[in-house]
Amino acid sequence: MVDISTNEQIETIQTNGTLNTASNLNQRHVVDDMDAFLNVLPESFCAGLDENIGEQHDMSSLLEVIVDLGRVPEARFVDGSIVLSDDEVTREDIAGVIAGLGRFGDDNRAGIERTLHRFSVIRDREGNPVGLTCRVGRAVFGTVRLIQDLIESGRSVLILGRPGVGKTTILREVARVLADDASRRVVIVDTSNEIGGDGAVAHPAIGRARRMQVPNTELQHRIMIEAVENHMPEVVVIDEIGTELEAIAARTIAERGVQLVATAHGNTLGNVISNPTLSDLVGGTQAVTLGDIEARRRRTQKTVLERKHTPTFDVVVEMRERYYLGVHNDVGRAVDRMLRGLQVPLEMRRLKEDGSVESQVEDAMESEDGFETAAFDLNSVRSPRRSYDQSDGPENRNGNGVKRNKPASDSEDSLPDHPPIRVHPFGVPRETLRAGIRAMGVPVALSESAADADVLVTTKLQYGRRPPAVKRAERDGVPVYVLRRSTREQIEQFLSRFEIERPGFANGKSGGAPEDEYIVEEALEEAERAVERVLSGDRKINLSAQSAHIRRLQHALAARYNVGSASTGHEPNRHVIIRRRRR
Repeated sequence: MVDISTNEQIETIQTNGTLNTASNLNQRHVVDDMDAFLNVLPESFCAGLDENIGEQHDMSSLLEVIVDLGRVPEARFVDGSIVLSDDEVTREDIAGVIAGLGRFGDDNRAGIERTLHRFSVIRDREGNPVGLTCRVGRAVFGTVRLIQDLIESGRSVLILGRPGVGKTTILREVARVLADDASRRVVIVDTSNEIGGDGAVAHPAIGRARRMQVPNTELQHRIMIEAVENHMPEVVVIDEIGTELEAIAARTIAERGVQLVATAHGNTLGNVISNPTLSDLVGGTQAVTLGDIEARRRRTQKTVLERKHTPTFDVVVEMRERYYLGVHNDVGRAVDRMLRGLQVPLEMRRLKEDGSVESQVEDAMESEDGFETAAFDLNSVRSPRRSYDQSDGPENRNGNGVKRNKPASDSEDSLPDHPPIRVHPFGVPRETLRAGIRAMGVPVALSESAADADVLVTTKLQYGRRPPAVKRAERDGVPVYVLRRSTREQIEQFLSRFEIERPGFANGKSGGAPEDEYIVEEALEEAERAVERVLSGDRKINLSAQSAHIRRLQHALAARYNVGSASTGHEPNRHVIIRRRRR
């Protein structure tokens, strides 16, 4: 229970200068105006709250009061619920609560003037009220620290999360910080008066931001456009974008150069992508038919989903808990990776008790070019059942199975200390596989048993027969790699997935600089163009001279498209030739 009024609390916080100053904000401030909330409830309900406060629950953790006709009233807290009275709720109880509220809109929501509390009504078939959800509204100051750098950068931000996680609370403080601290022209499109509170005068928690109320939720998209056309805002804050018309209006606003900060229905970015109504907010999707070359390169069907256009919002925030969220800093790139089936890095942020923000980035396992999959990440396929010495591979043993001792000057000493991947070949020549391991120097060891393997490799013919070994591997979650044929090129392409970087390996000599990503991309694009020409009828194409590492990638690319390739020339002019495969 608060001792001073809402206005006095806000004025006190602002006067002390601790509300918006990052160096002084060491705790979160909450303004809930519980007096006004309790005044509209029947006395028996308030008595039930008083009896339980301090014993089982705290008033600061009260979420809502549930009032249903013919049932006992219930108060719900963060950590549980209590019964407020043994008497069942009557129509008079419900009517008494409604009498202390403002007018209900078409969304069956009302509030108390100049407070943030929300009351939602349940009606019977005749339209008579038979239930109320009385939700406590709080202005929480300090939560904006989680995304303050994002909103102050001028980028448009979309906030997602389940009901009650705090989307509207953080949106309210965003409006105040941008209007008061950043001195920007902020207009709030207030769907159900949840941001600025009920009544004609907005709640002081939104600062100097202006508020436009929405009389009819079906016309919210018109109010959004009207806000831009009539009031020249630099920032538009919107709560609950939920229809296609509102998504189109948001895109129109963004295209006019106005910053958007909004909430929408959905827990994650993936939910929005799969929602046909809201997918336009993150760029939309469209079916695209790929050419044969591109479909083989991506290893997908010829018809795939791709992003339609530039996303309306630059950043998407996924609220997991009230003070814990994930951030997609580049929505366009994140959507592209999701549609290609790749994992998306996500920056996780947590607001600590001292007001500081803890940040951590989750790494994706797949490579950007899409050639690697999560199943073949070096760490993800290593068996947790045992650990190996780096020199346990068969190429490091003599004929009697005893380890060879490597000289100290061997370049393999610079390799990272990773155990080898245990590969079991089924229908693939062991000697060819062993020779490829020795030639490429990959951290792979052959497994005698499929039960001990980290990866099983087989051919398309064998896989089609569905032998017990393959079925067992798939049942146990062991990755199965299928070769079209057990040729040397196919086996080397498979082994190339397990290559690890070593100092100087990229340019073929010890101590060199790592390969530039742009150079690698250009070289692979050149190889792709050559493959297309060969498949179109050209006999052979000479590529530019490249390092040994890039030549190996070009050979793997050629094998993937089932065309021939060979390296020719002497360093530093050694290069790859793409040619027709000999019959």
